[in-house]
Amino acid sequence: MTNPAKVGAAAEVQFTVEERHAIAFPGKDIPPVLSTPSLIWFLEHAAIKLIEPLLDPNEASVGTEIELQHLAPTPLAHSVTCVARVVQSDGPTIAFQLEAHDEKELIARGFHRRRVIHTASFIQRLQAKTPRNTSQS
Repeated sequence: MTNPAKVGAAAEVQFTVEERHAIAFPGKDIPPVLSTPSLIWFLEHAAIKLIEPLLDPNEASVGTEIELQHLAPTPLAHSVTCVARVVQSDGPTIAFQLEAHDEKELIARGFHRRRVIHTASFIQRLQAKTPRNTSQS
């Protein structure tokens, strides 16, 4: 990382809640709402959006920690804005404050930490865990 992330820098991702982002409640009279795992995915991508332009070509970032309070439901077809703001940048580790709002209110807040990694080392670790092709011709 040539230029470190600056404290206070922020990025956002907006999306509209679709069925693929929702959790249903079979047998209940509750409509589908935005699921927590989908919300986390978008919040994490807000952080990635901020870091990506700062990375050298041989680097990537990986999430290492997330803490989230999902505070309010969001129905299908509503717009959500996810914001990741840098609160600490310490070498390869960057910490973010997270917030998400739908059209009416704050729906989530939390904390996320990412680490900048060298892609070659990461690939080597993955390959060490991947079984070799043992089929015979």
